[in-house]
This record gives sequence, structure tokens and C-alpha cells, in this order.
Amino acid sequence: MLEISGPDFSKSDLIPVIAQDVTSGDVLMLAYMNAEAYAETMRTGRVCYYSRSRQKLWRKGEESGNVQELKALFYDCDADTLLVKVNQIGGAACHEGFKSCFFRQIDPQSGAVTVIGERVFDPKVVYKK
Repeated sequence: MLEISGPDFSKSDLIPVIAQDVTSGDVLMLAYMNAEAYAETMRTGRVCYYSRSRQKLWRKGEESGNVQELKALFYDCDADTLLVKVNQIGGAACHEGFKSCFFRQIDPQSGAVTVIGERVFDPKVVYKK
């Protein structure tokens, strides 16, 4: 019988989280959650992360409006990584304005980098920086 308990924050204060578009299956981003961000995500149904650079909770879309509605949540066999399947509102998960943070493709033979996809928004306008 498997024990069902959820992610194990005793191993690490921060757990990596892969965000995936629930409809297309596209991997949108990788971020981190602490126990507080996880609890808020579960309580609200809107994905909340922990920003390592700002050292605080990061409610996805609080500045851009590109929020993530939680549709499904999985944790791995070691209970130390999460997968969130989301409805990405606004069309872009990346702070650089792309649908996915993984918009640079590296050719394995040449090492050449190609930008794939198109910007959904201009970050200078959205973040007013």
C-alpha cells in the first residue's frame, strides 16, 4: 500500500516545480515553492511560487496579469519535485514575454541557438522597466 502524503519540505525548504500547459502539454517554466507557497496554491487554486531572487512569495501574474490557474498537481517518487498543470491566462508564462521560458533551442551538433516562438507581450511595457 502506498502512503499518500504530498511533497516533503523536510528535505529542502524549496522544491522545484515544473509548470505545464494543461491543454497543449507545453512545458512553460521551472520555478520553486516553499511550504507557504504550496499551501497558498492549494488554498486559492492560483499558482504561487517562492522567488529566490526576491526572497519572497511570488504570486504568478501579480505584475503581468499572466496568472496560472491550477488544474492538476503531481509530485514525484521522492516527493521532492512538483508538476503543476495549469491554465496559463494571458498566453505567456515567461517574464521575457514568451509563452514558455524555454524559447531558446540549442542545436546538439553545432551548438547554435535559435529563438523559437514569438513574443506574446513586450516586457518593457508590462513591467514598466
